[in-house]
Amino acid sequence: MTPMIHFTEQTMQTILAQLQNALLKEKSITFTILNPDLHDTYAGNTVNIEGECYIHRSYKAWLDLAELLICKMLTPKKTAKHLVQLTFVKLHTDSFHEDTKNSEKYGIQSHFSQIHKMEEPAFFFYYAQALKNVHIEKRKRVLNLGINRADEFEVIRNILDTKKYENLQLVGIDHSKTAITYAQSVFPESNVTFYTHDINDLDTLKLGSFDLLISIGTLQSPSINFKPFFMSLVQNYLEKDSAVILGFPNSRWIGGEMIYGAKAPNYAMNEMSLLLNDVIFCKKYLQQKKYRVTITGKQYIFLTATKILSS
Repeated sequence: MTPMIHFTEQTMQTILAQLQNALLKEKSITFTILNPDLHDTYAGNTVNIEGECYIHRSYKAWLDLAELLICKMLTPKKTAKHLVQLTFVKLHTDSFHEDTKNSEKYGIQSHFSQIHKMEEPAFFFYYAQALKNVHIEKRKRVLNLGINRADEFEVIRNILDTKKYENLQLVGIDHSKTAITYAQSVFPESNVTFYTHDINDLDTLKLGSFDLLISIGTLQSPSINFKPFFMSLVQNYLEKDSAVILGFPNSRWIGGEMIYGAKAPNYAMNEMSLLLNDVIFCKKYLQQKKYRVTITGKQYIFLTATKILSS
């Protein structure tokens, strides 16, 4: 039977330790809390109701706690006029990150194909913002490395009016044959071209130059020598008036959820050194090349760069 706990004045330090210990033994944990809807105040403020003191916390605070515990939070249930019942359930640990059986780890039949980043507000919002910042409506040729099933192109197609979209050349490259086949079926338009190809061997495609480069979570792949490869892209594939959108994963996909935090090899905890090193390298390099650079995002860090043209 799922244990029941009643939280009133306990500190987050106490609550975190208690839930961590409970989840070592149970797949779920249920507890009651002060209804967060009753007060508009910051976490930690004390509220007195019917002679009992409670520490207020918002639903967002409880959702954050569930995520940190690698759990999902079920729909809250009202148990009294000022109390709600929460249940945290451990997420299944299945993840595309551990998928070693599928010959195409990122193919259309893979675990990865179940992920729809554009349906995650914390991803879509910052990607759409990046497209706005690079003035996608003014671009002429776009190169996307690691395009997979072309979700990034779908957003562009939806943003632009028909004429501007048809005047835009889009090129997507990915090593997954099934993902590219799927992308081709979704984008039959003549202005969109896809290649099943190893991006380490990009030069053999003779693609020409582009005024927008997009790559989401691909350039940091173990098979790519990131820094020299990125410098080569900027030097050899970008036009004078160009822009860049890079997405750096600061999350993991586990049990149907996008869990915040980069996971580095040999670390049990989230560790962001490699992520920050790559982001700062790109920022400094692009600034040296006279780009204006912004860094936004949360679960994915978005680096957006636009060329500063001399008058």
